[in-house]
Amino acid sequence: MATLTQDFPLRKRGLAIPLALLPGAADAHASEQGLVLLLPTDFYIAAGTASVAATVLLLAALPDTWVSAAFRSRRVRRLRPGPWLSWLSFVLMLALIWTGLTGPRDPRMNALPLSVWTVGWIGFTALVGLLGTPWARLNPWRGPVGLLRALGIRTSWHLPAKAAPFIALAGFMGFAAFQLADPAPSDPARLARLLAAYWFAVLLGALAYGPRFLAKAEIFAAVFTCFGRTGLFHRERIGLPGWQILTRPAPPLGLAILMVALLGTGSFDGLNETFWWLGHIGINPLEFPGRSAVIAPTLIGLIASNLILLAAFTLCLKAGLLLSGGLPLKSAFRTFAPTLLPIALGYHVAHYLTALLVDGQYALVAASDPFARGWDLLGLGEFYVTTGFFNTQATVRVIFLAQAGAVVLGHILSIVLAHGLARRHLPSRRALLSQLPLAAFMVAYTLFGLWLLAAPRGA
Repeated sequence: MATLTQDFPLRKRGLAIPLALLPGAADAHASEQGLVLLLPTDFYIAAGTASVAATVLLLAALPDTWVSAAFRSRRVRRLRPGPWLSWLSFVLMLALIWTGLTGPRDPRMNALPLSVWTVGWIGFTALVGLLGTPWARLNPWRGPVGLLRALGIRTSWHLPAKAAPFIALAGFMGFAAFQLADPAPSDPARLARLLAAYWFAVLLGALAYGPRFLAKAEIFAAVFTCFGRTGLFHRERIGLPGWQILTRPAPPLGLAILMVALLGTGSFDGLNETFWWLGHIGINPLEFPGRSAVIAPTLIGLIASNLILLAAFTLCLKAGLLLSGGLPLKSAFRTFAPTLLPIALGYHVAHYLTALLVDGQYALVAASDPFARGWDLLGLGEFYVTTGFFNTQATVRVIFLAQAGAVVLGHILSIVLAHGLARRHLPSRRALLSQLPLAAFMVAYTLFGLWLLAAPRGA
């Protein structure tokens, strides 16, 4: 829990007590959802699950060409910014590291944790999922690496193409373990040292192995490449969300597994805060002892959740192939793994929406006064961070419906895309047979996701 009632600036102190009841930025987690339970969530869960199930039935009646026609992309003008964006990102990163080391110790007042967790992981990831990824141009390595390689500081080591995505997968699991299990993932100084170490490690990898390392093995390049497939834009094309999943080649195996891990990790991120999970590991949710007491159960749960989801998804694909024949299992896994991305993105938006509503305000305050010296760089004046929208049923209903809508729409889009891919690779009747187990899996996962959204949280 974030303790905000001591030494709190006057312009924020009025909300110290209600915010102290929410899991704070120090834990890099979403906010309390207890008020959501006042809503008729059983009705919403049933309606959302029925919507996804109805989509499965509707697709069976639509013409084979409907999906490909609806998701056809169109050409647009492509912007080609130079390496200055990477240099700007590099300078901003150095400034944030300096802020983390020398700025306020409170994670809600320091620009570094707010930039990493709220602006970066929550906001930028959602933006990438909506629009597509500009990370190749924005990352803080492209400019420095290009300069150093031009000066002859490089090696000629070879990074196998199949190995690079697995390096990114291992890195992402390490990132998730830090986010979910570390006792203080938003401690500014700790986060600053970790960010500096990671930047330097990636720099060495890029100098040793060349551009492929930055594009394929770097954690966030891989993650944003995955989520970017759901975006509207890719190079000089634009289409409906998910059009790239239908048209781009199947990802390599390591990247396909990462796509499944994005869903598994996001799901466990919500599950490990629920009363059900805390009770399961022997923790009283009303007397949470702190993250340091649950490191081992969290790590075990993170790994187990991903392995269970990986096995369930693979078994559903295998069952579909037994019904229909067609693709080998490995090819089917690589082909259909991207269809889980809209679900993962929907969970990401739903899980972190409440955190974004609160911590986004703190990010504005920190950007306006990054060193807590009374500056007002953004001209905010007497800005008061508010959580009043958690105090009335009307606003809580809007928040919950937005979260539930993100989950349901993600599942519907996934089912549509999976159907389109099946129709592309198999004849019509066999395509429908192949999708039955996967459709049942997605309907069941909708039920699970909406239950998870409404479940009371205690950590």
